[in-house]
Amino acid sequence: MGRRLALALLILAGGCATRSRRAESAPVAELWVTTGERSRLLAREPDLPIHMGAASAQAVIDVDETTTYQSIVGFGAALTDASALLLGRLPSAQRDTILRELFGPEPGIGLSFVRVPMGASDFSTRHYSYDDVPAGARDTALAHFSIDADRADRLPLLRRALALNPALKIVASPWSAPAWMKSTGSLIQGTLRRDAFAPFADYFVRFVRAYAAEGIPVFAVTVQNEPAFEPADYPGMRLDAATRAELIGRHLGPRFAQAGIATTILDWDHNWDHPEEPLAVLADSAARRYVSGVAWHCYGGDVSAQETVRAKHPDKDVYFTECSGGDWAPTFSDNLLWSVRTLIIGTVRTGARGVALWNLALDGRGGPHLGGCGNCRGVLTIDSRSGAVTRNEEYYALAHASRFVRSGARRIASSTGVAGLETVAFRNVDASKVLIVANSAATAATFVVRDGTRWIESRVPGTGVATLRWR
Repeated sequence: MGRRLALALLILAGGCATRSRRAESAPVAELWVTTGERSRLLAREPDLPIHMGAASAQAVIDVDETTTYQSIVGFGAALTDASALLLGRLPSAQRDTILRELFGPEPGIGLSFVRVPMGASDFSTRHYSYDDVPAGARDTALAHFSIDADRADRLPLLRRALALNPALKIVASPWSAPAWMKSTGSLIQGTLRRDAFAPFADYFVRFVRAYAAEGIPVFAVTVQNEPAFEPADYPGMRLDAATRAELIGRHLGPRFAQAGIATTILDWDHNWDHPEEPLAVLADSAARRYVSGVAWHCYGGDVSAQETVRAKHPDKDVYFTECSGGDWAPTFSDNLLWSVRTLIIGTVRTGARGVALWNLALDGRGGPHLGGCGNCRGVLTIDSRSGAVTRNEEYYALAHASRFVRSGARRIASSTGVAGLETVAFRNVDASKVLIVANSAATAATFVVRDGTRWIESRVPGTGVATLRWR
């Protein structure tokens, strides 16, 4: 009798354990939220059960992995001289902790798309190029070419970032050709001299090879940062569409091909308000052969311009390469929502494979800088005296994508505008799915995510952002 009772209890216990294991393995979705009033900042919420069958709800966001779009390179920001200097000055242990957070896998946010200036930008402490010679001299053989200016901070930081995230992709942009190549004989203003097209193409070759020799592959280059703008107090260079087409089609593209360089070439690298500029370059058959895609900035026009160009050239990639926050927009909730709606959801829904904001880090005075923007905000603010780090709204906007959407993911279809909620969805290589939801309304919204025959009920706070991840 005792043995029978013991056996019965053992069977009962086994059944309970089996049911417990089944309950533990029931599928769930992870939920992460950031609120406009900052009470929750990329905060993990309780997991959400995944149900089978029909969902009865008014606000249904359909996610369809059978409809796929572009593959994703990643999300990130620019490692300017200012950003590199501030990060490089941190004590080594603190610096490595921050780099692990920025570029490492979870709990890091996994940034994987970084832009670097080729030479000085306005966020440098001096104006320079990689081939500076005395005024009036020329160096067509590039005998004085050197990336030594990058050795103290930028190169070590990039190597560490690549070690933390081998999928990291780097896009490089010159703010100006060397002064001796320009009509002004200066890094300030002017355009490229016609007799400097070939040396400027060689300048790119030397740069890509020099970075490769340092263990840093350059994924893409743009031929000129903001080529329709000639700033008066920091390096810049005007290159109209005809000039860019000739430079790419007859010099840079063939030179890369001859040198066996696989780095891709992107056109434009300027605002949404002039889609006719990249369209003119792509209308040139020689340039079109070598242009892999178009890069965009946010300071004019509307994100729909990306789709305007992509619709005419669906074989060309789209990248978003610059947007800065600043003192002109001081409200956290407004900036968070605009950044997610426009720079994460908007750019990706109009084709972007990579999204890079402007300075990865600035100090509390929006510097260091020499000319240009005096009130810009970095993704991080680093106190130049104490080393204290503040994560700004742009950090959380990026992190809601970069932490969960891995390199190689594909955008998949998701309904947007349901109950005023804007969305974008992805399928990672590991088959996990990610949905980013932005709620501009002041009140929280409850919605259902429908994924085939499965559904998830969730909630996004008012003036908040949510990221869901499930399998």
